[in-house]
Amino acid sequence: MDIDWSALGEVAGVSIGATVAVVVVFALGVRVLSGPGPDGEPFRAGDGAGDEAAGPQGAGAVRAAPLPLFVAGLCFLACLAAVAYGLYLIIPQFH
Repeated sequence: MDIDWSALGEVAGVSIGATVAVVVVFALGVRVLSGPGPDGEPFRAGDGAGDEAAGPQGAGAVRAAPLPLFVAGLCFLACLAAVAYGLYLIIPQFH
């Protein structure tokens, strides 16, 4: 039995690199979504206590701006595409 060590190292390196890239992009998406609000604090919806008349999100709700939502959506879409491509490569019925 002969092992091609250079190919094994290449596969391991690409796997680790791709994993780190997906984790970093996902973390960036989460960070963009949890950006600071108008007072410098993270966005948060009301605690729900006594906020029934204020609408479905409560009185303390702050809506995120469209650009951070768009950027976070792109980050999550990139992660989804990477996972889907990995599944495509692994599952032979998709070829």
